[in-house]
Amino acid sequence: MKLLTINFLTCAVKACKTSSSSFPLHFRDAELEQREIDYNPAFLTNILPRLDWAAITTTAAELGFTHLPTEKPDGRAETEEDGNVLRELHTLLMETEVVEGKMVCGNCGHEYKIKEGIANFLLPNHLGESFRLNF
Repeated sequence: MKLLTINFLTCAVKACKTSSSSFPLHFRDAELEQREIDYNPAFLTNILPRLDWAAITTTAAELGFTHLPTEKPDGRAETEEDGNVLRELHTLLMETEVVEGKMVCGNCGHEYKIKEGIANFLLPNHLGESFRLNF
């Protein structure tokens, strides 16, 4: 599971939908793997406006990536420092994958297991909404 996806995931428990502490999900016991892919600054520039920077920096710090600035970059690599930030972001979001571990909701504590790079978001019956199909 690429770390880019964590920016778009929140707890699936209905009671957590209105809680700000349900985002971002926090990694626990994460086994990371680096897979090198081509650097694409245009993609990063286009995705930057869609990123929740506070969530990205929180996740990065929890996983040991401490080189991201506290302020969201504008995406232009005008200086060497800007280019370095985009490269660090590329490494974090595009090349870093969680192979095994868990994502934990900060509100309810529910754990979503990650196995072979795939997160399981199926909820047990007591946490999901019950519904009935009418035929």
